[in-house]
Amino acid sequence: MIALFQTIDLALNLYTWVLIASAIFSWLYAFNVINSSNQFVNSVGMFLYNVTEPLLRPIRRVLPNLGGIDISPIILLLIIFFIRSLMWNTIFPLVA
Repeated sequence: MIALFQTIDLALNLYTWVLIASAIFSWLYAFNVINSSNQFVNSVGMFLYNVTEPLLRPIRRVLPNLGGIDISPIILLLIIFFIRSLMWNTIFPLVA
């Protein structure tokens, strides 16, 4: 049973890093720090967008318009940290 919890925790941890990379990539893209016409950069950007957008879109629908500031990645990170904490501190002791 501990292997299942560790696998879920690893997946959530990896998704956290992908979410952070996506936010940093979007800042670099917005400020023209990276070359957007490069095929590799474009494919990395599309990968990060396709991986993170399905979970960020519902959060963006609920949040009010903050005038160009997107805090949906922060909200999603808080949700992920809550799930990890709930999993290890509440659910795992009941199962183990």
